[in-house]
Amino acid sequence: MNQYVTGAVINKLREKNKMTQRELAEKLGVSEKTVSKWENMRGLPDITLLEPIAKAFGISLTELISGNTVYNTNVSANMLRSKFYICPVCGNVIHTMGEAEIHCHGIMLSPLEAEATDEEHMIFIDRVEDEYYVRIDHSMTKKHYISFMAAATSDAIQMVKLYPEGSAEARFKIRGVRRIFVYCNRDGLFFIDPVKGIDDKESGYDDSKERRELEKAADILFG
Repeated sequence: MNQYVTGAVINKLREKNKMTQRELAEKLGVSEKTVSKWENMRGLPDITLLEPIAKAFGISLTELISGNTVYNTNVSANMLRSKFYICPVCGNVIHTMGEAEIHCHGIMLSPLEAEATDEEHMIFIDRVEDEYYVRIDHSMTKKHYISFMAAATSDAIQMVKLYPEGSAEARFKIRGVRRIFVYCNRDGLFFIDPVKGIDDKESGYDDSKERRELEKAADILFG
């Protein structure tokens, strides 16, 4: 174990829970003086007390030891709030439906922050029967490539893993898709929201200027 709960973490959690040192001590079966020692860095709780401490604060043991409390405000697990994590060592792609503490190859991963697609990562969407054909004009070399594409609805996610020297394209079932993600191994995560009246038509729009104008018009019409 390379981390251990500190007095600062206990103090922060105790105050957040509006709990006095005496109240915490009573829950744990220790003295108020013992809790005070922990918080003033004059001692550490015995390992047998870690689980009771976590229970007293209503958090997991992992959260207590790491000092990072995970808050999932979206308890209904809306896929549109999906989080993606990428391991820089092995390229592993990990998807969650909310906040989580993810480790891979001994590294604690941070969730990717999705940006709106830009001119260098322009995502094109065409409709082919009941699917979105999604492609991006991007290099697919061993050093610079699109790693994956994903399409999210409110209750499901479709993901396609891509590889260097392959094609930067994927197909997704249209039904309910409200956001499409594309991950570039150098520049990060990008997204685009399919637009009603544009992307649900049989033909797509490859001209980025025309698409932006249509997006503005669709936003006015469909809100």
